[in-house]
Amino acid sequence: MDILIYIFTAAAIVAAGLAALAIWAPRPTPVRIGALIVAVLFLPIAYVQSLEMLSRAKPASFEWFKRTQDRAQVLSVSFDEGRKIYLWLRFAGSVEPRAYEIPWNIRLAEKLEDAVDDAVRKNSTIIIKEPFYRRSMDEWGDLNVEIIPPPLPPQKLPPALAPKVFNPRKGDSI
Repeated sequence: MDILIYIFTAAAIVAAGLAALAIWAPRPTPVRIGALIVAVLFLPIAYVQSLEMLSRAKPASFEWFKRTQDRAQVLSVSFDEGRKIYLWLRFAGSVEPRAYEIPWNIRLAEKLEDAVDDAVRKNSTIIIKEPFYRRSMDEWGDLNVEIIPPPLPPQKLPPALAPKVFNPRKGDSI
């Protein structure tokens, strides 16, 4: 959401520039007024559409900035049978999750469903390796899914020497 204000500002500047060009062009007055009205109506529509896009899953093929990520943690998977697969991913070094949609692929759906069931049963984490390298629909079934078990609790090592305890009756020093 922090980048939204910059994108909207850029759209507003472009709309203002186009409106200025249309107003100062040698056109009849009704055309100039129409250009100004269109520019003014563009701003709330662009803002509302930007806010609406924030709540929707992005198609995985539209991911440009995170395309080179090697791994992503799967937080959630949702299936729309025969239509789409929705993934909620978290990338390394980032706290915020991102929502993606993938075209329906039966092999991928089965693989993800099995991985989620396995991870829930073992209290593990699901990691997808190279989530955006695919170029065609057929390649989505070959997704590299890895289940990482939870880390073991640290083991306390037994002391090498018995601890020395001060005994006031003997007058020992520690």
